[in-house]
Amino acid sequence: MEISAQGRLEVRITPADVGKRVSVRRLSEPGAAREKFTDTVGVLTSWDHGVLMITQRDGASVRFPESSLVAGKIVPAAPARRRGPAAGYEELARVTSRGWRPVESERLGEWELRAAAGYTRRANSVLPLGDPGCPLDAALAAVRRWYGERGLPAYVQTATGAEGTQELLGAELERRGWVREVSAEVWIGALAPLADRPAGADVVLAREADEAWLARYQRKGVSEVALRVLSAGPSVWFATVPGEPGGAPAAIGRCVVDGRWAGFAAVEVDPGRRRQGLATDVMAALARRALAEGASAGWLQVESDNAPARALYTGLGFSRHHAYHHFREPREQPAHGPS
Repeated sequence: MEISAQGRLEVRITPADVGKRVSVRRLSEPGAAREKFTDTVGVLTSWDHGVLMITQRDGASVRFPESSLVAGKIVPAAPARRRGPAAGYEELARVTSRGWRPVESERLGEWELRAAAGYTRRANSVLPLGDPGCPLDAALAAVRRWYGERGLPAYVQTATGAEGTQELLGAELERRGWVREVSAEVWIGALAPLADRPAGADVVLAREADEAWLARYQRKGVSEVALRVLSAGPSVWFATVPGEPGGAPAAIGRCVVDGRWAGFAAVEVDPGRRRQGLATDVMAALARRALAEGASAGWLQVESDNAPARALYTGLGFSRHHAYHHFREPREQPAHGPS
């Protein structure tokens, strides 16, 4: 917290600092006999009518009256990384998008509208990097029309928690009634330590997902559209650890190599073969393939509540870079503009 030369806490932020990363201390129970304080760090996304809103790294928004503010200051846009590859949000957003390509896309200014017949939100949402080329309300109206023409709900994917992420856009969507439905995280790590792990189970690599691979994939009844999404990308590899003869594989995985990056996805293990190191074997084999193609860093996406996966990836040297969120269009179009 900011402390003056006289030892007093000071508020050194104003409404002009909206959009900046701040650290604040506030009274959590104003008027209580014994004062209690709460510290919050995040992006100051609004300061209107005496109420502040701060968006934290995980996308959660905290609102409180300015009358409860005890201290506040601007802090660096993102903490320095102490390990792993350096990466900016925009670079990662473009790489992850190329690693999970839609069947159809169209530009709206610098925004990308993506559709794949509803197969996964990532392939059926707007990637809003840059300026849409028109006011936000007009852009969102165009987005709703575009997805409506395809019989799909409109989603906008935003991110929080790193330098250059979109806390302000997320706050504007919330003001307009868009609903945050799903959040996940992008983690990154160096490939070499993963690739150097001793080989374990036999892992077969292929350029296409065969019937055996699809038999283990968690999304049952994979459609032609899903196959197109799974197979698209700069350099795609599918990994399989064979199972019992005639049965589904013991483990599978997918990797997309794109320049210095390798993206891991669909790492799945037979429930009866878990805790045998098969997921690590799959990822290590894919990492060795990616290194051979010139990649040096890896990325993956993980749900915030998937504790086993998070433990696995932490042990493999990956760590959280940013969170991303899908905002769904309002069920009903507002009669008036945003408040």
